[in-house]
Amino acid sequence: MIAGALAFLIQTLGNLFVVAVLLRFMMQVVRVPFRNPFAQFIVAITNFAVKPLRRVVPGVLGLDWACLLLAFLVELIVVLAEYWLNGFPFGLAGARVWPVMLGLAAVRLVSLTVYMIIGLTLVRAVLSWTNPNTPLMPVVYELTEPFLRPLRRIVPMVGQVDLTPLVLFILCQLVLMIPVLALERVLLGAL
Repeated sequence: MIAGALAFLIQTLGNLFVVAVLLRFMMQVVRVPFRNPFAQFIVAITNFAVKPLRRVVPGVLGLDWACLLLAFLVELIVVLAEYWLNGFPFGLAGARVWPVMLGLAAVRLVSLTVYMIIGLTLVRAVLSWTNPNTPLMPVVYELTEPFLRPLRRIVPMVGQVDLTPLVLFILCQLVLMIPVLALERVLLGAL
């Protein structure tokens, strides 16, 4: 019972931190203005881990690889902690378990990224109807527009309603259901 509660706590806190680091990475990719209060919050809660890692992992091609590496390492720790708390016999499994754990961490990182895109799109849709002038809207707009813009070329507006967020939800769910779930099942089958 305590192990389950501890696993839940580690997974929740770890994944929240991973989402914050992924948000920081995405904000840098799409060039979100960092003078925004939400952007400053994300930078403030991730700086303690990203800054030291940047000394070791340089940015290449304008991408902050330290953020991606940090997100992957934290997700790997979450996966290892979850299996350890559930009594997985790491000692008996030997070295063959490490590629599986690395793969599971990568798959869960992709899954978290897709869920983050779904969440950001939902926030954008709600804010566009309720309070489009909130300080959060410019950040959410910049983070979701690269995913929605290509869909707008294909999906027409219906009665002045933009259906591209709905199409993006469906596409994200398909990504989670088909390749991500299939990869996770293959990896779990290797244990």
